Amino acid sequence: MQILPVRLGSRSYDVAIGTGIEDEFAAFVRHRIADPARTFAVADSNTRSIAERLCGRLGAGPVAIVPTGESTKSLAVAGELYSRLARIEADRKTAVLAVGGGVIGDVAGFAAATYNRGLPLVMAPTTLLAMVDSSVGGKVAINLAEGKNLVGTFHQPTGVWIDTAILGTLPDREYRSGLAEVVKYGVILDADFFEWLETNAEVILRRESAAVEHVIARSCRIKADVVEQDEREESGRRMVLNYGHTFAHAFETVGGYSGWLHGEAVAAGMVCAARLAERRGLVARDLTQRQTNLLNRFGLPTAVPRGWDADALLAVMRRDKKNVAGRLRFILPSRLGEVAAFDDMPESLVREILTPP
Repeated sequence: MQILPVRLGSRSYDVAIGTGIEDEFAAFVRHRIADPARTFAVADSNTRSIAERLCGRLGAGPVAIVPTGESTKSLAVAGELYSRLARIEADRKTAVLAVGGGVIGDVAGFAAATYNRGLPLVMAPTTLLAMVDSSVGGKVAINLAEGKNLVGTFHQPTGVWIDTAILGTLPDREYRSGLAEVVKYGVILDADFFEWLETNAEVILRRESAAVEHVIARSCRIKADVVEQDEREESGRRMVLNYGHTFAHAFETVGGYSGWLHGEAVAAGMVCAARLAERRGLVARDLTQRQTNLLNRFGLPTAVPRGWDADALLAVMRRDKKNVAGRLRFILPSRLGEVAAFDDMPESLVREILTPP
């Protein structure tokens, strides 16, 4: 088992990464929360059995089950969790255990951040995407009809538990979706990691344990390094993690959160961002092509579907949290392993990127 520290002063925590390490879960949690037996676990129907096993190791239970899907990230579901916490008379030493993918981590984390002005939070991600991205960094949020993650806050966990054995039963589409965020880390900050992904794509797709552990550990380390430098997106450094996400969130919102998975939207969004950088003369076509080729090898979408309404997509983009003074802001590559923020992109050019030839 690897222990990866996230160094944030009094809010520091560890990320545990290993394969088949469930026997060590209770010891990990007991060193990090005051009363493990009072843990309040949140899961969905897909992760219920995992959550019940983990709670059993802590002597805690029962598990709060919420619906599956992006629509779970809502004020209504958060309100249900508040009521459950009130009924068990949760206090500030009652820890919330989020067992699931990014949706569970977000809604359970949002409830933990806001109930009693903050409860301890333990993340036990069960999807590749959550393992490499959303479980680390402290961002928790819910959606509105007007856009994704518009209501949220920063609430660092007290620990993150990643057992890659869980991925053995993850559907292939969900697994591939998580690889989009992995590719992102290579594009934005680590050209050597991107090249390693190109070389080892087939091994990764076979889910060989050593390769999967390396993918997760390297991704978490890259994200942790950024979070340590800019925990609350105040210096602009953390913004690089949003590469492709301005496009992706628009795809998800206009699609009603029922079309592409998050990673699929991010994959297409990254290609759009690379094409935008190409049009502005920031990168050569080779970078866009290498990124597109790797995403294609991972079975991810790399183009905007025909027939999508560019006006609707732009309307969502105008509400993006990164925008400044009404100007669209995009994270764009300048070379492999390096990106920066640009807020001088004309909407006419963005519209061209959103309109397939």
